[in-house]
Amino acid sequence: MIDQFFYEFAKLLVDNPESVRVEKTDVDETFSEITIYANKGDTGKLIGKDGKMINSLKTIISGCKAKDGISYRVSVKANDE
Repeated sequence: MIDQFFYEFAKLLVDNPESVRVEKTDVDETFSEITIYANKGDTGKLIGKDGKMINSLKTIISGCKAKDGISYRVSVKANDE
């Protein structure tokens, strides 16, 4: 659910939505890592000025933690392509 939200949201922000990819890795039953891959030129749009965009996304998923009890770490990386 969370990974699908990030995928759809990231596609709306970037110039190259076809290059967006989201991976969710479950570390254990209470912690998951979400990595958003995007075009090198689009990573800045996902992070935002002074990190405001990524911090607001982290705030949104903190509400999901209250619901399902899983903590998330979110990172943005450039595609290797």
